Amino acid sequence: MANILIIDDSPTDVRVFTTLLERAGYQVDSIGNAEEGIERVRSKKPDLVIMDVIMPGMNGFQATRTLTRDPVTSSIPIVMITTKSMETDRVWGLRQGARAFITKPVNEKDLLACINDLLPNAA
Repeated sequence: MANILIIDDSPTDVRVFTTLLERAGYQVDSIGNAEEGIERVRSKKPDLVIMDVIMPGMNGFQATRTLTRDPVTSSIPIVMITTKSMETDRVWGLRQGARAFITKPVNEKDLLACINDLLPNAA
C-alpha cells in the first residue's frame, strides 16, 4: 500500500483528498505548509507527494523545486494540485520538477488515474 503525503494549507482540501485516497487504498499523511512538508518528505520518504501551490510562506513551486533538486527526495513523484489554471503555471510547475499538474476542482477519476500512472504497483 503506497503512502501519499499531502502538502496543503486548506483543511477542506486535505479532508477531501484524504477521503478520496484512503477509499482508493492509499495511506495518507498531511502537513499544512511547505517548509514542514519538505522536512516530512525527507524524514518519511512517501511514495508520492500531492503539493498545493498557493500557501503562506514558501509556495508549492519553491517546495517542489527544493525536493526535486535534493538527491534524497528527487525520485519521489510530485503532483501539483492548484487553482492556478494558466498554461504558464502548468509549464512552470512541470519545470520545477512536478510529474503532473492538476487544477481544482479535481476530478476524482483523473487524480486516481494520474497517481496510478506514477505508482503503477502501489495501490
